[in-house]
Amino acid sequence: MLNDLKRGELIIFAAPSGAGKSSLIKEIVSNNEKIELSVSATTRIPREGETHGKDYFFISDKEFNDLKEKEAFIESANVHGHQYGTLKTFVEEKLENNISVVLDIDVQGFSQISESIKDIISIFIIPPSLDELKKRLVLRGLDTEEVINKRLINAKKELKHAESFDHIVLNDDFNRAFNQITSIIFDKNYEYNDTNIKNILEDLLD
Repeated sequence: MLNDLKRGELIIFAAPSGAGKSSLIKEIVSNNEKIELSVSATTRIPREGETHGKDYFFISDKEFNDLKEKEAFIESANVHGHQYGTLKTFVEEKLENNISVVLDIDVQGFSQISESIKDIISIFIIPPSLDELKKRLVLRGLDTEEVINKRLINAKKELKHAESFDHIVLNDDFNRAFNQITSIIFDKNYEYNDTNIKNILEDLLD
């Protein structure tokens, strides 16, 4: 089972939507052949350019619920009205083959995993400010103003859980954030104490 696997590592990333998590993960995975991004199952409709089995396993609500009843997920969550889940079989196969697996999940999923699996690396990405977060969401051009406002409300809820993670990384400069994450993953003695992070987090929650 997952708790018994010693070779590959489980690396968990979470962040408010628009914090730059996906871009950082993409860079980490593309620069390390022994790290792969987990492919989650989801009930949402594929976006333009997304491929089944590569970006997500796109399944129906019935299929998702059937898998959930069979305890086929190591975590699952309802995010913005759609179900997402990480398949045990996918993760177990990678870890057994000495491949570390990155999970791009929300705080609901992290809470589930941290209760049952202790040997993980967890990283929470924060933006420099809520204004900057809104700016990024607008520039992304994927959502309506109503959806963006909903994401910002959810962001404040998610940020309350940041200190539950092993590491908090500020993404105000992409290269600096990337280098910090690389050190976290590969340097087991890495320690990073930045009082500025705590101040920024307090401002985000204010």
